[in-house]
Amino acid sequence: MDALLLGAGMLLASYVLIYYNFIKAVPCVSPINLKGKTAVVTGGNTGIGKMTALELAQRGARVVLACRSKEKGEAAVYDIRKESGNNEVIFMMLDLSSLDSVRSFATAFLSSEPRLDLLIHNADRNTEDQGNFACPPNVAPSLGISSCGKAKETFNLILRVNHVGPFLLTHLLLPRLKANAPSRVVVMASAAHRRGRLDFSHLDRPVCGWQQELRAYADSKLANVLFIRELATQLEGTGVTCYAAHPGPVNSELFLRHVPTWLHLLLSPLAWLVLRTPRGGAQTPLHCALQEGIEPLSGRYFANCHVEEVPTSARDDRAACRLWEASEKLTGLTKEEIQNTSPKPGSPRSPLAQVTTDPALSRFRNL
Repeated sequence: MDALLLGAGMLLASYVLIYYNFIKAVPCVSPINLKGKTAVVTGGNTGIGKMTALELAQRGARVVLACRSKEKGEAAVYDIRKESGNNEVIFMMLDLSSLDSVRSFATAFLSSEPRLDLLIHNADRNTEDQGNFACPPNVAPSLGISSCGKAKETFNLILRVNHVGPFLLTHLLLPRLKANAPSRVVVMASAAHRRGRLDFSHLDRPVCGWQQELRAYADSKLANVLFIRELATQLEGTGVTCYAAHPGPVNSELFLRHVPTWLHLLLSPLAWLVLRTPRGGAQTPLHCALQEGIEPLSGRYFANCHVEEVPTSARDDRAACRLWEASEKLTGLTKEEIQNTSPKPGSPRSPLAQVTTDPALSRFRNL
């Protein structure tokens, strides 16, 4: 009996050590009030996005939930209004897999909302439901990230939702972000970016099968990190800063959505023990959106509310530039739209530049 109690005690102590050192999320400690500010949260109807939107609403912000499902989006609006006591929470339709939908959302937003202070790209194809996309009969959906759908055009659905759609939306909303600077853009990244390898010759090729999908997901997360790096360079001096935020391993309601019932029953207790809650997963994105004093770290990758070093592939400026140019083509941006983020004369990317950037900023960016 004594040995059993000792073993149980050691097991509990080990779990406590693991929980507080590896699982428990570092909280966002910013005390900032957001009264009078406006935030857009994509995918804000569930999981991390919903918790992020709730926190922003509790701080007094006007929050726009940009979601694909009207039913789920409006239900989330009701929940957030009720819990936060803030009625300045609204739903607007946005399907990031459709460039037409992205443009329609931007047009509607810019015509109805006079300001934008925070743009948080939370929607992620790893947690999106299947919607109208279906794999061929001989290919089964896996892990909730199936991307071999058939629509008006064929493309890499994972890349479209995780990078191409957010890239276009950011461009279209930049005039409003600049007009309300200081403002911020936050993209939901992932540690999966470390496994990413971008193939620019087949960047938008559709993928099928769980192995290709996992690879495509990692590639899309690398694209997120490179996009934020290049965006920070493009926006130097505008008052708009941007960050890539890794939420950590999160136990959301979508985590086990596509597993069999018997496996769901087996894994649910384990997930509860070793994964963060959606509220915990929202802490690093909130830190990037709210924490004062991190402006010099624009373009960097954050995890556990701290800036974190990324591999060489994620700080390759040539790859970031190449991805930017490829993304402009994939989104069909016009010359006028491209000018919204083109470097100003004298900026690091401009051929007219005669001076280097601030050494401190360069040091931060190159880590």
